[in-house]
Amino acid sequence: MGKFNLVSAYTQKKHKKADKKVNETPTPNLLDRQFDNQAELAVVVSDLTYVRVREKWHYICILLDLYNREIIGYSSGAHKNAELVRKAFAKVKVNLSKIQMFHTDRGSEFDNILIDELLASFGINRSLSLKGCPYDNAVAEATFKLIKTEFVNRYVFYSQVHLELELFDYVNWFNNIRLHGTLDYLSPAEFKYNTLSFLYN
Repeated sequence: MGKFNLVSAYTQKKHKKADKKVNETPTPNLLDRQFDNQAELAVVVSDLTYVRVREKWHYICILLDLYNREIIGYSSGAHKNAELVRKAFAKVKVNLSKIQMFHTDRGSEFDNILIDELLASFGINRSLSLKGCPYDNAVAEATFKLIKTEFVNRYVFYSQVHLELELFDYVNWFNNIRLHGTLDYLSPAEFKYNTLSFLYN
């Protein structure tokens, strides 16, 4: 088949990941894999993943609060860039100055003037995983594995608008209904409510 340039009709088109530009700045890994027992908004982690919209690849970005594994910000779009990250921050409902640390891998979408200025404006500390070490951002990686299994792989998205609508519903379900083993099988919303009730009673 190779000799005659033949391709099987059953071959599925796969996403070919582009070579990832890496942030070589000396920014340290302040989080140092301390994923558990974090205070609310003490650490927000982020990552991106791809999703097919018709015959094109689009991307999803999430901002996850390690305190209760809640998706506090999210976005989707046709380009994997800093603007996608900025749009996720724009969805956060609390004052961004309450976020103490923003931790990501060293992808180029997180290493740019736009994100630098956003973090500086709100006094948010930046933390970066070590180069080529996905375990340093394990919670974000694991969350996207769930998102792919529970959301991305279950739908056929016909447009960017369709993706946005379905993503809105999924995030609402993820935060308010889905049970999380790391939260003693409570939803993020229930965990926060129980914690606040304990503090004020």
